[in-house]
Amino acid sequence: MRYRKLGDSDLEVSEISLGSWLTYSGGVEADATRACTEAAFDAGINFFDTANVYGRGAAESAWGEILSSHPRDSYVLATKVWGRMSDEPEDAGLSADQIARQIDASLTRLRTDHVDLYQAHRFDPSVPIEETIEALQKVVEQGKARYLGFSEWTNEQVRTAIELAGPELFVSSQPQYSMLWQAPEAELFGLTEAHGIGNIVWSPLAQGVLTGKYLPGRPVPEGSRFASDTMAGARDLVYNEANLEAVQRLVPIAEEAGLTLPALALAWVLRRPEVSSAITGASRPEQVHANAAASGIDLTPDLLAAVDRALGDAPLTEPTLAPQAETAIMRR
Repeated sequence: MRYRKLGDSDLEVSEISLGSWLTYSGGVEADATRACTEAAFDAGINFFDTANVYGRGAAESAWGEILSSHPRDSYVLATKVWGRMSDEPEDAGLSADQIARQIDASLTRLRTDHVDLYQAHRFDPSVPIEETIEALQKVVEQGKARYLGFSEWTNEQVRTAIELAGPELFVSSQPQYSMLWQAPEAELFGLTEAHGIGNIVWSPLAQGVLTGKYLPGRPVPEGSRFASDTMAGARDLVYNEANLEAVQRLVPIAEEAGLTLPALALAWVLRRPEVSSAITGASRPEQVHANAAASGIDLTPDLLAAVDRALGDAPLTEPTLAPQAETAIMRR
């Protein structure tokens, strides 16, 4: 496993990280969650990413039980705030009160006194940006988080935050990025590089589409993520016939290079120096080890050119608003 610096922080994170979005929030059983997490340690993965909203605390609680048996300095832990945590109208967003409540609740569930990275899961245009920034900075000042990050903010929202608080405010960005979703290359990567912000990218395997298991014109396989009611929520982002056909054109390219398709897809993401880590999900330990094996694979220019030809015009390349993201900014 290779490691990269997370932006301008002193955090060294594994190129492949383990996430808990759909799996450990209830998509798989507790025994599988534990087995995959322990497999991550075995594979050299040290970066674990979760969020308070995943299963409304379930993913954090699961990892709190498992990770607390490991020395705290043996892993880098990230969580997020913003999502709706109950049916109460005020129990969501990035107000000062909500951030203060949610960081304490997250730490309790995670069984730790601090997270290494605390991320704003989306931007909250219903709260003055100054209030959000001050509340996040207070979390760091109190020692409850070492660094701050954001996920799927617009470039203008990021610029406004930096203008208010300085470039040292954030060390990480968490965008969707894969062979099929190339939107961050258009603008975001340039912005983050200019301000010392590393990218920890989600869905680098396009929710499993880039494994090749979903075939054009065929129903989704039984037991796959998109066959599960609890894990198929974001299927429409990447699942379409054009993408499935493009993925099948990648299969012989990977085979000729002596790579599995997932390894090729992860190495493709990691080819960008702006990417600090690729967040992968797994429901079985062998998937963890297979994903981890992509670290350190260098792709030749000829191979990258072949990938571009195979993908054709299937990938999304223009800046695109993420699900549940908004463009507005409220000021005091």
